[in-house]
Amino acid sequence: MPTDQLTAEVFHRVPARLGEGVCWHARRRTLWWIDILGQRLFESDLSGAAPRELASPSLIGAVAPTARGGLVAALRDGIHLLDPDTGAFTPFATAPGHDPGQFRFNDAKVDPRGRFWAGTLALDGRAGQSRLYRIDADRRVCVMREGVTISNGLAWSADARALYYIDSPTRTVQAFEYDLEHGTIGPPRVAITFAEADGWPDGCCLDAEGGLWIAHWGAGKVTCWDPVAARLRRTVRVPVANVTSCAFGGPRRDQLFITTAVDDARAGAEPAAGWLFRAEPGIVGPELAMFAGG
Repeated sequence: MPTDQLTAEVFHRVPARLGEGVCWHARRRTLWWIDILGQRLFESDLSGAAPRELASPSLIGAVAPTARGGLVAALRDGIHLLDPDTGAFTPFATAPGHDPGQFRFNDAKVDPRGRFWAGTLALDGRAGQSRLYRIDADRRVCVMREGVTISNGLAWSADARALYYIDSPTRTVQAFEYDLEHGTIGPPRVAITFAEADGWPDGCCLDAEGGLWIAHWGAGKVTCWDPVAARLRRTVRVPVANVTSCAFGGPRRDQLFITTAVDDARAGAEPAAGWLFRAEPGIVGPELAMFAGG
């Protein structure tokens, strides 16, 4: 039986100022993650060899695999396609009302029908001014949520009838009824509420049994919840305060990969800040959806 407490181990000592957006690319059998502030992407197999590094032309908030074998990327100015072999970025879609001088894209995920959902945050930290967008395969972009401050984790239930969403400063996970056919959401409800000691919820992912895994910025951990009953199931301890994202990866999707970020106030005390970590929780993740566009 899995234990309630786990400790993550170091997987790669590649320092990122703001590590984020870890995801598994099943076709390439590689792991991808980013350094938002460093404008870099990393690709790694599971051999332990040093990861490949690619440069981004601007701040990059997230990447996800596409059905054609490439990647879709949320850059500061909009949505791009990335050729993983050449490292070339190609503009794909521009979000209505998005001003890259004041906002940047942050976390993003693909829904079970291959739509790309990406949210923003204000570069000056203004509250309630950001948005959550849905990007369709035909390049149409729809505003799905306004009044957001720091758009972060997204995850869909196994039956795709619920979308779990994190706007970090609210210290909650919101749940929306999800219409998979039309890609629309109903009114939100609060599914999970966190205490101040839990830091701020950041990125998230679901496992194959419906558990919601959440990275905690400022609290040095990833937690797993039953999001229906709002019950804590497990905790993974990470030796870095700012834990940013988590995702299942590997050929059997049985490893949980975790990104971290540097906190300037703790820099001397946290030599592992920005490194990539791994845990083996004894459970697998679902098959990852791929973007249908491009």
